[in-house]
Amino acid sequence: MTDLHDDVFAVSPDIRYVAVATDGRVTTRSRADLADASAAESDLYEELLVNPTLITLAGRRGDIDCGGLDHLIIGYGHFHQLVIPLTDGHLSIAFELPADPAGHLPAIAALLATHGHLRRVRPSP
Repeated sequence: MTDLHDDVFAVSPDIRYVAVATDGRVTTRSRADLADASAAESDLYEELLVNPTLITLAGRRGDIDCGGLDHLIIGYGHFHQLVIPLTDGHLSIAFELPADPAGHLPAIAALLATHGHLRRVRPSP
């Protein structure tokens, strides 16, 4: 079986960074040739604190009457961050600014299914 990080990077040359946070563990990988890259420690705190908090907040709103939370796109100054909630954590992908993260959702969803990760998109019972 191939590595999820490698498979996500293969989706587009515009992908800068991939993080998989599952069961309380975070694994990250960045392209080597990045301009304006964030510090590794900053990336780790984003995956441990910021993204789970945003998923919780937006997910609770989505669960009220919006059909759940499918994904978040955060527009930072140097890149766009796509965050996809999973049943056991989240997937975080940074894209170069000209890229359209939402346009890559079908390919990324297929990879998640191939790798056995379930997306959390429906309201909790």
